[in-house]
Amino acid sequence: MNMRNQWPVLPIVAGLASGLLTGCGSETGDSGGTGSSVVMGMSDDVLTTDPASGYDPGSWLLFNNVFQSLLGFPKGATEPQPELAKQCAFTDDRAMVYKCELKDGLKFSNGDALTSEDVKFSFDRMLKIDDPAGPAIMFPMLDKVETPDARTAVFRLKVPDATFPSKIASGAGSIVDHRQYDANGLRTDHQAVGSGPYKLDSFDKDQAVFSVNDNYKGTAEVRNSGVTLKFFHGDRTALRKALLDGDIDIAYRGLAASDIADLDQGADSKGVDVIEGTSAEVQHLVFNMKDPVAGKLGVRKAIAYLLDRDALIKDVYDGTATPLYSIIPAGIAGHNTAFFDTYGARPSEDKAAAALRADGITGKVRLTLWSTPSRYGPATDDELKAVAGQLNGSGLFDADVQSVPFEQYEKDIAAGKYGVYVKGWVPDYPDADNFTAPFFGEGNVLGNNYGNRAITTSLLPATAAQSDRSATDQDFGRLQDIVADELPVLPVWQAKQYAVVRDGVYGLEYCLDASTVFRFWELSKG
Repeated sequence: MNMRNQWPVLPIVAGLASGLLTGCGSETGDSGGTGSSVVMGMSDDVLTTDPASGYDPGSWLLFNNVFQSLLGFPKGATEPQPELAKQCAFTDDRAMVYKCELKDGLKFSNGDALTSEDVKFSFDRMLKIDDPAGPAIMFPMLDKVETPDARTAVFRLKVPDATFPSKIASGAGSIVDHRQYDANGLRTDHQAVGSGPYKLDSFDKDQAVFSVNDNYKGTAEVRNSGVTLKFFHGDRTALRKALLDGDIDIAYRGLAASDIADLDQGADSKGVDVIEGTSAEVQHLVFNMKDPVAGKLGVRKAIAYLLDRDALIKDVYDGTATPLYSIIPAGIAGHNTAFFDTYGARPSEDKAAAALRADGITGKVRLTLWSTPSRYGPATDDELKAVAGQLNGSGLFDADVQSVPFEQYEKDIAAGKYGVYVKGWVPDYPDADNFTAPFFGEGNVLGNNYGNRAITTSLLPATAAQSDRSATDQDFGRLQDIVADELPVLPVWQAKQYAVVRDGVYGLEYCLDASTVFRFWELSKG
């Protein structure tokens, strides 16, 4: 999913094939819903209310609170735990048949019964619609879903995939009511019917209003009476003002790094607190391998030798991110430092010049870095301007920056119009697989014409089949080394995750972790 201090190692699915998953937290017969309502603001938009389409952080925030998946990530959990399901397990040694038994008495927010028919419908629908902006890309391994009875769903896979439980525990595994959704098309009415802790009461361009779902049956204990989510559409100044004026209780995703630093240093006098959490959000420069300029390895190596990540973190991000030297971020099992080892941490004009000469390039390299203003963070344009300045300061490049709206940006990438462009990534689940397969597998999300047979035919299948995730480190290490050598992408930074809250608002520490699940139900206001 396109777009996290101390980083715990996150083993995800070790041993799932050998036993049934057990629950985490306390199950509630109804959601309760006590306390005041909470108002939250963010600069991200929610691009859709339909889980068959959304594959962006804003939409998944909605999905994780309005819908349920068979499994989920409760607070403090780094392995998927039963949510709609009573229990789930692989039933074979090859991780190709995954069986879930549903809880009794499940209902959607509208009172309709939730059965295995809805589970099958949800996955079949997502794959059939196969929306380009949707999560179907996560399930190329899914062959079919069987429903031997109303409480049992069996997933048969085409190839082994030990990360399948984590994938269905994400927003991509949201279960919809088969009576309320078209099997062949997306909803366009901005409504949603799920079985999660909240109902979506209204949704428009300025806000979404959620109330407590009295039919919810799951592990969450709701600590508020509802949530209003206000959209600021990338306007960082307005988001900060709304927080300080008391119009919102929480500012999440979108405050400028300078604002976070300022609010953190003077938080007591402003009546707000800065909450820092863990994150595995990353950002890369992406190279179009068929571009006449960026397609040359010497150009890509020169950029890698000149990139000064520390300066970007200091000057653009005010220390709210950390330098990233691999495609798998720190804190995720399998991470190495392939780009640090290959290109170093300090810029080298001599090595950059040598890389260009080795590719027969003697004059200045004319290059455009393509950006989009807020989709991958509110400082993206400033960051790419700083990168262009670093390249030009070497005397080896004549680089400029162009920024276009996200919709046009995606169309132009698909059409191959850009040589170098930026992509951010907020993981769907905390496993190295989610930082590699979507980028370098068949039909990858980067659109940069890169392929490597050792990765696609050997390393990715081998890591996907391994239920002991710690046993994948060597293969993931080799994969990262290949990417560092061939340079289809250049990792730039790994985010820290922040929210800023007014005094008397609690629970944010349970919403900011590497699972990427923002849990409305943990929020409370005194």
